[in-house]
Amino acid sequence: MRAAGDRWYTGGAVREGGKTSKQAAGGLSVREVAARLGLGEGFVRSMVRGGLLEATRGPGGQLRFSFRDLVLLRTAKQLLDSRIPAARIRKALRNVRSFLPEGRPLSGVAFAADGRALVVRDGAARWNAESGQVLFDFGSRGSDDGLVPPPKVVKAPALVKAEKELERAFERACALEDLHPGFAETAYRRILERAPHFADAHVNLGRVLQQKGQAAEAEAHYLTALALDPDDATACFNLGTVLEDQERWEEAMQAYARAIALDAEFADAHFNLARLYERTGQKTAALRHFKDSGRPTPPKPRSP
Repeated sequence: MRAAGDRWYTGGAVREGGKTSKQAAGGLSVREVAARLGLGEGFVRSMVRGGLLEATRGPGGQLRFSFRDLVLLRTAKQLLDSRIPAARIRKALRNVRSFLPEGRPLSGVAFAADGRALVVRDGAARWNAESGQVLFDFGSRGSDDGLVPPPKVVKAPALVKAEKELERAFERACALEDLHPGFAETAYRRILERAPHFADAHVNLGRVLQQKGQAAEAEAHYLTALALDPDDATACFNLGTVLEDQERWEEAMQAYARAIALDAEFADAHFNLARLYERTGQKTAALRHFKDSGRPTPPKPRSP
């Protein structure tokens, strides 16, 4: 459980003015990212120089940002708004990255400004992001997944019970979607209040919101799910559909292509990508993906 007064930031849950700040991977330049997130371009570039982002260079040499970059920058913005100096944020992020096992993204870890301290949470563990000091001591020995210093999380019976209750609550919410979507929305929101890192709940809440016409909030939940689980092909596909709803065709194509890269037999993603290729006059690519899809009608976003 989180300590009273802490506000945890993972980059995906907070929206301003009814619009999400995150876009599809590779779609935004430094200037666009800075403008959309309310950050200075110098700060964004300093995060790149510090090796904290996965930015790549486009054909013209411009920096382009991944989903996880945008989520991490969103977290940094929230910490800046909490009056944490930029230099401390960069130092803390580098320090936390050294604790994480190889391949684990910073964007999947929650941060909070607790008074003057920067605190990080990973599951049930909680420690100072700058000193590494464990705030709730679950043991001091190393863990199998490579966290250093590794608060060893022992699943007490109460924790196991809570996890089972969440799974049951998720199953009940899934069952409510078709007949009572309003109740399903409430159920998913309650689950995420208790477990903000529950990626599947973000995907399904996004689907419910999308069906209500709340595209921006749905997009935010799909992107949060991808930050938590970058290999979720369903979240990529649903993101593509909500981007299509907003007529952001190129970004939708990127999302469908990513879904196919994760699951080469994802027929719905092939079909939707084929339609967009056809729309843009890329007939050969469209025919290839139509063949791979085998679907006669456009699919709807789906739950995991």
